[in-house]
Amino acid sequence: MYGSGEFNIDAGRDHRTGVPEVVIAEGKTDEQLRDISLEFIERTGKVIISRLKGDRKDVLITALSERFPDLRIQYEALPGFLSAKRRDCPERRNGGRVAIITAGTSDIPAAMEAELISRESGCETLSFHDVGVAGLHRLFGPLKKIREWGADVLIVAAGREGALPTLVSGLVNIPVIGLPVSTGYGLHGKGEAALFAMLQSCSPIAVVNIDAGFVAGAVASRMASRCSGSRE
Repeated sequence: MYGSGEFNIDAGRDHRTGVPEVVIAEGKTDEQLRDISLEFIERTGKVIISRLKGDRKDVLITALSERFPDLRIQYEALPGFLSAKRRDCPERRNGGRVAIITAGTSDIPAAMEAELISRESGCETLSFHDVGVAGLHRLFGPLKKIREWGADVLIVAAGREGALPTLVSGLVNIPVIGLPVSTGYGLHGKGEAALFAMLQSCSPIAVVNIDAGFVAGAVASRMASRCSGSRE
């Protein structure tokens, strides 16, 4: 563990658990985020940050690049996901395969967070979007491709009534993780109805919290990495 009086980074989490520590930008000052990120890069060669939006991203990238000019920086605006790695930091591969589908386009930010953390944990990913139950015919082509690809785990992101994970679980023979998303409005909107529906699923699925893309991706990558051994 390393850090200052305000933070203690867990530099060994990636090696210990198979999932790297991700710094959530929400709730931190720009100075705290900068110092934590610099400490991570110094100790591990990389930093991964979630929910980093707006001008904060530009301020942080400038500070990191000034200290470490050799950084490879990637940023995905929809989930606010930033990865900064030194040139000599190796890419991780564990052989796992994680597929991700979304019910609607509005579910993509949470699903993308799950996909990106799956990749950072060493998995290959395959994703399809906007194949929800309102147009069920759109689902069958992606499911066929997911089966042919040999996915180990399938993350299904859905808001509103949250029916898609239950439906998908009844059509595939791999573990399904339901990711409820805060799309929707009115009574029990903002993901609550989706979460309740997934918890009551009549087809077996695992469920994470609302908008918990990181958790879905972390759990999926752990499962997939264990499954990958059967292909070797």
